[in-house]
Amino acid sequence: MDQLLSYIHFPIQDPTWVFFLVLLIILLAPMVFNKLRIPHIVGMILAGVLIGEHGLNILERDSSFRLFGQVGIYYIMFLAGLEMDLVGFRHNLSKGLLFGAFTTIIPFMCGYMAGFYLLDYSVSTSLLLACIFASHTIVAYPIVVRYGLSKHPAVTISIAATMIALLCSLLFLAVISSRYKGEGDAWFWMLFVMKCMAYFAGLFLIFPPIIRLVFKYYTERVIQYIFVMAMMFFAAAMAELCGIEGLLGAFLSGLIFNRFIPHSSSLMNRIEFVGNALFIPYFLVGVGMLVNLRPLFSEMGTIGVVLVIVVVSTLSKLLASTVSRKLLGFNHAQGLIMFGLSEAHAAGAIAMVMVGTSLVVNTATGETLMPGEVLDGVVVMILISCIISSIVTDQGARRMKLQEADRTDGDSGKPSDDEKILVLLKDTSRIRNITQTAIMMRNPQLNRGLICLNVVNDADYTEQSARHSHEVLSQAEEICVAADIPVQTQSRLAVNIVNGVVHSMRENDASEIIIGLHEKVNGDMSFYGHFAQELIANMNRQLIIVDYTMPVNTIRKIIVVVAERAEYEVGFYRWVRRLARLADEIGCRIEFRTTESTGRLIHQYVNTYHQSVRTEFVLLESALPQAIETLSADINADQLLVVVTARPGGLSYRKGYNQLAKIIQERVMRRCSVMMIFPDQYGKNNEEYSFTAPLGLRYDQTKVSAWLSKWISKVG
Repeated sequence: MDQLLSYIHFPIQDPTWVFFLVLLIILLAPMVFNKLRIPHIVGMILAGVLIGEHGLNILERDSSFRLFGQVGIYYIMFLAGLEMDLVGFRHNLSKGLLFGAFTTIIPFMCGYMAGFYLLDYSVSTSLLLACIFASHTIVAYPIVVRYGLSKHPAVTISIAATMIALLCSLLFLAVISSRYKGEGDAWFWMLFVMKCMAYFAGLFLIFPPIIRLVFKYYTERVIQYIFVMAMMFFAAAMAELCGIEGLLGAFLSGLIFNRFIPHSSSLMNRIEFVGNALFIPYFLVGVGMLVNLRPLFSEMGTIGVVLVIVVVSTLSKLLASTVSRKLLGFNHAQGLIMFGLSEAHAAGAIAMVMVGTSLVVNTATGETLMPGEVLDGVVVMILISCIISSIVTDQGARRMKLQEADRTDGDSGKPSDDEKILVLLKDTSRIRNITQTAIMMRNPQLNRGLICLNVVNDADYTEQSARHSHEVLSQAEEICVAADIPVQTQSRLAVNIVNGVVHSMRENDASEIIIGLHEKVNGDMSFYGHFAQELIANMNRQLIIVDYTMPVNTIRKIIVVVAERAEYEVGFYRWVRRLARLADEIGCRIEFRTTESTGRLIHQYVNTYHQSVRTEFVLLESALPQAIETLSADINADQLLVVVTARPGGLSYRKGYNQLAKIIQERVMRRCSVMMIFPDQYGKNNEEYSFTAPLGLRYDQTKVSAWLSKWISKVG
């Protein structure tokens, strides 16, 4: 009985019950508030208000909330950098600077005037209040991620504006703090600038080689996740040592990892899952526990201060986002996103409040720079701003998705896609790279799963080969499930392996197949191996053969050498689309070496459907074999060479193409990663496009390919 009474003693301090109650809130908040059509982020904050020491006093904000809360806000900033569209960010940098300037200057001026003229505070206190108004935290970022809008321009410039506002506010806060601490001399600022320069240089010059090295030699999922988290906290800790807020360090580390963690990878799925399931909700509950509403009902003077702070801070952010929206030409839904993401005051405001309460302005009375009623007002402002931010962001994201759906439904010219990718697996050492390639190439909007196949020759079937087949497919399934990708595994017995693969493709109506290069490369065996060579000759659908020398996510550049007249093949746009997705997922440049007419069509397609992909075009001045031979001298180990060729009898096939395998084997193999693509050769491709020919005539690619194929067969 005594033990039971100790459990119900409030505030509860037993770690087991504390963790259970927090998990219960994280579980129930989405269930309850989704029914009410209110973002569950609001529910977690309100739950924190209810159970905190200023509410029912069920839990106290102990060290666990401070620890997990710090991890949670770092997680939000890290994910913002990790999922940011870097190409879109560069294109919209000027817009982000404009919005950042408005959302910093307007709230800063409003905060100073509210503190100095309306609340009759000192200049220093008014400036501190202005810094709090100017800064904001993207608390509602998980909402835009849930709607799939993390790469939208409105979100990208809002994140950029957040960094600008936070950095400017913290720098001004440092000026105020140094004045009271007696550290504002020239040497202090010179040392501060030198530390910041060293920090940024170390971050962007030292981090990438270390990340590439670890990802290359350590593919175990737990090691990679712990490594990512350790680097994030190291960047945040070093930022704080330099006098910068750790939030900025977490965000910058996310930008650096952006290049190495594809959005569709299993590692990205684990990072998002752990953050959204535990750390970010813990932070939101902890924010709610800071709020004290009692002074609003007991002290009349506090009510006025709170109203001024809440109303002025909200209206100033609304004014900044409205002015920026109109100047940038965004619609109302995008304006809601901008306001929602820039409205919440959380981490930055809390840090500034702590600094303000530690600065003593009168040693005799112990008066601090942050009066008690201002502290109460700021904390209530944090609560209300987080609620407004979550609701407005949810409404804006919902409207934007509806607008996108309307445009998609009305776009009858958008190409269809018969995508069903079959992955043939055999060697366990190549499963991860081959499967990851298929995952990156798939269309996430269609959400169609992969078909992972292992074929065993009936004559070679033994208990050991059965175990090997099960092991291979289990590993592939584990990779797909970890990345939240639907997968179907198949193990087949066949008298002839090639026939088994072809039959499986027909049964599953697969659009293409991805395989690895055979293990043995020597003078006794052809480059492709007997199996792959027969597969090339016996199927007409797209075939992709890959051989990686390093993990696919560490590739820095894709070089695509395209056969002349490749645009006349039926499968032309299919491989262009797959490579564009691959480059977009890896976040690397893709260079096309092709003829002028073919390059014009590739550029038109990529510029229309994959605008975030960074493309380069180099004119192909020689035949395909000679071009690869010339290129081999400049190829690097961290590059992927893609050769788009054709099968004998194809419209783009030339006699010299039978030397491609020998040239690649002698000049390129083991020097870099290699991919061979044999496009769809005959039949009707469901991805139909029209394009403009070099002579200005407009014609349909599928019809022309069919006509040329028929003409060639007659001539032959």
